[in-house]
Amino acid sequence: MAHIIVVGNEKGGAGKSTVSMHVATALARLGLRIDVLDLDLRQHTTGRYVENRKAFLAKSDLDLPTPSYHDLPQIDQSQLAPGENIYDRRLSDAVEALQGKSDFILIDCPGSHTRLSQMAHSIADTLITPLNDSFVDFDLLARINSDDGKILGPSVYSEMVWGARQRRAQAGLDPIDWVVVRNRLGTQQMVNKQKMGKALENLSKRIGFRVAPGFSERVVFRELFPRGLTLLDLRDVGISQISMSNIAARQELRDLINALSLPDVKVTF
Repeated sequence: MAHIIVVGNEKGGAGKSTVSMHVATALARLGLRIDVLDLDLRQHTTGRYVENRKAFLAKSDLDLPTPSYHDLPQIDQSQLAPGENIYDRRLSDAVEALQGKSDFILIDCPGSHTRLSQMAHSIADTLITPLNDSFVDFDLLARINSDDGKILGPSVYSEMVWGARQRRAQAGLDPIDWVVVRNRLGTQQMVNKQKMGKALENLSKRIGFRVAPGFSERVVFRELFPRGLTLLDLRDVGISQISMSNIAARQELRDLINALSLPDVKVTF
């Protein structure tokens, strides 16, 4: 059975597509079969990322490891059982078609609460939640007392993950390994950064997730998307002089892949 990685957060702009593409491409570079589904049926950012990559490689006559992208299959209403949700069927059929062929299936969720996103969380073996270093984003995980910083209780996204965990337990499946990734970090040790770190550490013990390092805020990520490239591709496309910033970003990617502790994955890049 393929190991299912879900990248989810109910807020846009947290870097889900950047994390998705870098994790997927890193696994492909390690010789693993990685298939990608994008559940944002309107924007399709991760799908576009893969399309950009294929177009750039074809134009440049390059052959680089690339994750395989798949659209959700179309389902005729007449094929549904009584009471069956069409989105549930589309996702389950897509995953079932890849089982036995893939080492990993990565599912990128939209930045909103949808039926597809809810179902994807229920089938996740590993859940990656990129989180900007902001208490605006933290509010999706938990409500916090503004006076003393104490956590008042879980918020909407944490409650959704809790529901997904309950459904997995009822189905006799292994627990979700939930990893919250601190993303788009500033380079300076600001007071807000320290407060966020402490709040996440406290919350992780209460609702059961691990905290992993993500990517610092860097211009390079915005420059890579149009060509579908990742940090690991820079030397392969002829960039011999790699800046210290890009070297640091590659190390962040190594640290993230290691922190995910995915089965049978040994980082060699």
